Amino acid sequence: MPAEDLIPAIRDFYREAFLHYDKDRRPPQIEVRFYPYVGINHTIRVRDGEVFVRIAEICRDMPLNVQRALAYVLVSKLYRRRVPKNAREVYGAYIKSDEMRTRATESRRTRGRKVVSGTQGRVYNLDEIFESLNVSYFRGTLHKPTLTWSARRTYRILGHHDSTHDTIVISRSLDSAETPRFVLEYVLFHEMLHVFHPTIHQNGRRYNHTAAFRRDESKFYRYDEAERWIEKNVRRLKRNAGRVD
Repeated sequence: MPAEDLIPAIRDFYREAFLHYDKDRRPPQIEVRFYPYVGINHTIRVRDGEVFVRIAEICRDMPLNVQRALAYVLVSKLYRRRVPKNAREVYGAYIKSDEMRTRATESRRTRGRKVVSGTQGRVYNLDEIFESLNVSYFRGTLHKPTLTWSARRTYRILGHHDSTHDTIVISRSLDSAETPRFVLEYVLFHEMLHVFHPTIHQNGRRYNHTAAFRRDESKFYRYDEAERWIEKNVRRLKRNAGRVD
């Protein structure tokens, strides 16, 4: 059955959920649509007394019992109430399945957009540093993802590995003569370890920093010094993040 033909039944689930949280009030008008969000994202909004529900396109064929669970999950957010245990478990099991994880990854890959600004910074070149670290710590065998400086200066996140787009992004805040080379090497090395130690999915949970990851990270030649430098320079990085060239 086409997903659009299921809209009336899905809408009834939201009416049911509203009555669950407020038995004395008549459920509002509800509009339900599928929307081409990137990944598994859903929204529920109230405007002028009418409720607008947008369900991720990749969930068009989601079973009705899971659609019902999702209705309770979203409506509970509006009421700031705890999600019923059964609804939480049914919806959680579905979106954590291997099939849905694969769909979400493919959706992010095809619909997401990764801004790549290049590897040559004002002071440092990410390609050159990657190659040096690859030889020193991985015997030159580590697969090289796309490397890029971030589009903007950031200070909370100094590096990020995006496995979906096979990209490592390093904060432009570090591309400065005030940043010691070993600090930039450490941040890039950390992200390279995410390539070497891929995320582990176990019992519905994601493990990015495993014991093996932390053990290898501590092998960085100036590990403690790099950690101390970052901790002491957070304020300076924050100031640089707000600076306009």
